[in-house]
Amino acid sequence: MASDEPTMEQMAADAMVPASAEKLAKLSVDELRASASDPSLTEDAALRLLQHNDLPAEVLERIGKNKAIARSRKAKLALVEHPRTPRHISVPMLRSLFTFDLMRVALAPVVPADVKIAAEETLIHRLETISSGEKLSLARRASGRISAQLLLDTEARVVSTALENSRLTEAALIRVLMRGDAPAKLVEFVCHHARWSVRREIRIALLRNGNTSLARALEFARSLPAALLPEIIDTSRLPADIKAHLLRDMQATE
Repeated sequence: MASDEPTMEQMAADAMVPASAEKLAKLSVDELRASASDPSLTEDAALRLLQHNDLPAEVLERIGKNKAIARSRKAKLALVEHPRTPRHISVPMLRSLFTFDLMRVALAPVVPADVKIAAEETLIHRLETISSGEKLSLARRASGRISAQLLLDTEARVVSTALENSRLTEAALIRVLMRGDAPAKLVEFVCHHARWSVRREIRIALLRNGNTSLARALEFARSLPAALLPEIIDTSRLPADIKAHLLRDMQATE
């Protein structure tokens, strides 16, 4: 007959890890260090420790170096997301996180800004190797910086989904449109997008992009003050015949 008595491992975990902030506060730094370094530290025990935001950095470092949880996805993610984890522990650990864990880190409000940026960089470097389905999910839900990067994707559905991401900013979209390698499909999508195509700065960026059609270029140019157009057209990558057409149209309407 099975016994309800806790195992030695459970008892050790319960002894090591406080069940409440009050109990944690009663532990000395030496006791916390010992708990974090214990080779029998379990995933559950580590997670319970990491629930406390006031852990000393030294304790967090010891958890990060504990080989007992080296294969624990949940513990590594909790460690990276902890606001007091030293950077030399959290940043290298990003490389071992899964794609959507990186997305979560980049969006977590308590994660320091530089760790979020590092998570985004790691994710951007990984974009070429992930599936179309994963890209679509990222385009829909990831940070503005990731969605902006996905605007350069070769798949039209990924690009169109990224344009709908609520975290994508006007400034980020303009930076992509001003790039020489901005895809023609992206320009087409933005030219006809109900939200983005009506914005003045977006229209200026489209007038400077060489892939904007004559019809849309005329529409955008006519919506802008005539005094701005010569400089915009002069710095544009539009074909020479479209530039000339825009200038003639401007002169005809003056």
